[in-house]
Amino acid sequence: MMLSDEDIWCIIPVYNNAATVESVATESRKHIDNVLVVDDGSTDADLRQMFSDRDIHVQRHEKNRGKGAALQSGFEYTAVRGASFAITIDGDGQHFPEDIPRFISELNNDAVIIGAREDIIGNMPRHSRFGLKFSDFWVRLETGRPVKDTQSGFRAYPVQHIINLALRCSHYDFEIEVLARAAWAGLEIKSIPVKVRYEAPGQRVSSFRPFVDNLRISLTHCRLLGRRMLPLPFKRLVPREFSPTEFFRHPVRVLKRLLLENSSPLGLAAAAWTGVFLGALPLIGFHMITVLFVTMRLRLNRIMALSIQNICMPPIVPGVCIAVGYFIRNGHVITQTSFRELGKEPFQRFLDWIAGSLVVAPVLASISAVIIFAVAKMLEHRLNFGGKCR
Repeated sequence: MMLSDEDIWCIIPVYNNAATVESVATESRKHIDNVLVVDDGSTDADLRQMFSDRDIHVQRHEKNRGKGAALQSGFEYTAVRGASFAITIDGDGQHFPEDIPRFISELNNDAVIIGAREDIIGNMPRHSRFGLKFSDFWVRLETGRPVKDTQSGFRAYPVQHIINLALRCSHYDFEIEVLARAAWAGLEIKSIPVKVRYEAPGQRVSSFRPFVDNLRISLTHCRLLGRRMLPLPFKRLVPREFSPTEFFRHPVRVLKRLLLENSSPLGLAAAAWTGVFLGALPLIGFHMITVLFVTMRLRLNRIMALSIQNICMPPIVPGVCIAVGYFIRNGHVITQTSFRELGKEPFQRFLDWIAGSLVVAPVLASISAVIIFAVAKMLEHRLNFGGKCR
């Protein structure tokens, strides 16, 4: 791909990082001619004055509007100036501008590229590791794709596609929303390894507010997952690579893809949880259809979900649900255990099934998911070990 200097911009969103942004912007300028610093209402320095004698653009929000708003302002600013791609890097000095050429070599008009933090300098906090895995898991459910390091702010975006997405978030949740909506629009989401630096506690200046911003991110995940479940088409910016008639033309190829779809231990565990949970609910006559619909929307392994939901077939699991529901509704254990007695009040038993399934379904689904995850992890380890031995 032949790119001119005007095709690629570097966007640096900043809020009160005067101690580090000068170095980040200057080093970034060594790799990209067009660098834009978006000052999101900083109060610790006048960034326009700081870069007045440098060939670096500065755009300022008079009030702090959030990282997402700063990035969207940057996309709009660069789009007007003919940018095809924008590489974003945080102004806190955590990332290394020297990794920018890695992005440039991978630029694609139909892909968002994430700088996955693999070469870690310093100690990554335990809560950050958990948050990263938690975020990756939810984005995988929302997009149906394995995405690595969904919290990294070091990314490359195709500008014209991004400004055409219906993006609503304006804070740290923006970086989750943009991945989901880009994937729904047909863009590829890929990761490349980059370095990252973690300063000692108290030395890094961060505007991330754990409670407020984590709450925003959690609510965004819920909203995106809810949208994913709606049987409504997504606006696509990139055409599909296959047609709906592919199954009839290449059935073996499609079946192989279904078997391998989201087949990581975590992906199989999520499919197992979904299959068992829905299988235990009183969806009489609609279990298979419901499981198939949900797994298709979430792009989970349909073969696993459809197979494992059969453990919930009558009479054992429905009977347990009815017994638990009877106890919940009446306060004592059911004593009339014969099918004849249970059938005398079908409407009451159905209510018992509903109430009991709300307890049994998540418990049984969680147990099944743990077992499937453990077995898949063990098999994965053995396969990897066997491959190394050969």
